[in-house]
Amino acid sequence: MVEAVQTMDGWFTLHDLRTVDWVKWKNATEEERQSALSEFTDLVSSWEKVEADEQGSHGMFHIVGQKADLMLMLLRPTMEELAKVEARLNKSKLAEYLIPAFSYVSVVELAKYRERKDGVDPETLPQTQKRLKPVIPDWKHVSFYPMSRKRDGADNWYTLEKEDRGRLLYEHSKTGRRYSGKAKQIITGSIGYDDWEWGVTLFAHDAINLKKVIYEMRFDTATSSYGEFGPFFAGNQMTVDKLAELLDLTE
Repeated sequence: MVEAVQTMDGWFTLHDLRTVDWVKWKNATEEERQSALSEFTDLVSSWEKVEADEQGSHGMFHIVGQKADLMLMLLRPTMEELAKVEARLNKSKLAEYLIPAFSYVSVVELAKYRERKDGVDPETLPQTQKRLKPVIPDWKHVSFYPMSRKRDGADNWYTLEKEDRGRLLYEHSKTGRRYSGKAKQIITGSIGYDDWEWGVTLFAHDAINLKKVIYEMRFDTATSSYGEFGPFFAGNQMTVDKLAELLDLTE
């Protein structure tokens, strides 16, 4: 029987994508629109306090293209806390003008493919905990996509021995390391939580590096033989001020 790899799991994660109902928004009064933005600003301030207390993180992005307008990436220590954040957002005035476009539930994940020679459990290390409980980087651009591993005849990831899977992923990681300082990633596991098996969120200062790193990784065997991909969402980091500009609420 093929051995399953053990995972180290951190903060629960929600990618929440929404489209603005522009007709409804334009038909709202100026007072209604300002009230919706003011309430949402307070909501973001509460998220910032959570992040300052190291009990979660968040990111807000303006998605380019017709799939969605906004993406929120929300991280919390428990599924219950994540559900409360989502519920509060859904009850907000701004949510009355937003149409759900896509969502993804997962948990930050690292795999234990190799045992440390010193016998130390890597999950206890500060650098591991930092990766399991990440702060969304303050970088300009984002690309998010869900993915799975193939189970198709000879190309079945789940019939490969653990050692072979580890080797392929190590080779895959070397491609990513060539983009150190140019791209950052957060990998989240979603088996049992959503329709795909992993979520990949990439951040970059230069949007072209998102394309380049994903393209180069397509040639790694872990991807070329065993990768299946869902929809891609790409865009730009957004602040409350930039959201106000998008919604035509700037003076």
